[in-house]
Amino acid sequence: MSAAKLERLLNLTALLLATPRPVSAEEIHERLREHYAEDADAFRRAFERDKDALRSMGVPIVVETVPGVVPAVDGYRIPRDRYYLRDPGLTPEELAALRLAASVVRLEGLSARDALMKLGGFVGEGDEGLGLSVDSLPAAGVAPLFGAITDRHPVRFRYRGRDRTVDPYRLDFARGRWYLSGHDHTRGADRLFRLDRLESPIEVLADRTFERPPVPQPGLPLDPWLLGEGEPTEARVLVDAAQAPWIVQHLGPDSVVEERPDGSVVVTMTVTNVENFRSFVLTFLDHAEVLDPPELRDDLVAWLERQVAA
Repeated sequence: MSAAKLERLLNLTALLLATPRPVSAEEIHERLREHYAEDADAFRRAFERDKDALRSMGVPIVVETVPGVVPAVDGYRIPRDRYYLRDPGLTPEELAALRLAASVVRLEGLSARDALMKLGGFVGEGDEGLGLSVDSLPAAGVAPLFGAITDRHPVRFRYRGRDRTVDPYRLDFARGRWYLSGHDHTRGADRLFRLDRLESPIEVLADRTFERPPVPQPGLPLDPWLLGEGEPTEARVLVDAAQAPWIVQHLGPDSVVEERPDGSVVVTMTVTNVENFRSFVLTFLDHAEVLDPPELRDDLVAWLERQVAA
């Protein structure tokens, strides 16, 4: 993907996120005139390609009627509640990373300073003391992956001691880190990769293409016990009556496999990150019990025994 197209997509995304109402194609053409051709037909063709590219990466562009216009005109926007992650809870290190990113990426019509202040403010003049630099940011791999996703090119990199060839489906940013979702040909299955754990530069295999799945891929799972590359394991957890309503609301009613007479419930959870699963269960104190599989139950018991011994 060319730098000009990447900048155009970023500016289009920023505009559709920032608008409080749907904006028509004509208004988009006017506000992003420097990024599109003057000719109306050429703009329409480029705009349709850009919408398809963003939607293929999971950006939820919706079409709605522009209010107050007669006859009715279609407008476009990106609903923030469907695009943004829940409560990022940014740390000072993450805010510093955003400050560095904002210094090298320009989003048309948005103030980087205002956006950072809404996220928690600037860290201060001592950001360099956090050991962050533009060259060392994990986001350095985002640009080639962004292009590979759009152009349907596989990528190659080393991850956890193994060379991987991956069909990249989408990128997500959660808890201060970038994640890549895609089909790992080395493992023969879909996998999630943290970009800051890549052990080599990203090589885009521009001489190859792949077919995207017929069904759009979901975004990054926000549940921490899914933020791992381990083999998926089904866990069964017993939660007592006092906490049952909360866990059912959090995981959804489909997760409940047993309702007991005392009001407690047994829920299933798919686990790929054992440490995060353990931390989640421990937040319930004595109100939850891991029933199976044995390896997850034993892991939790062993951890508790180590804490008591310490």
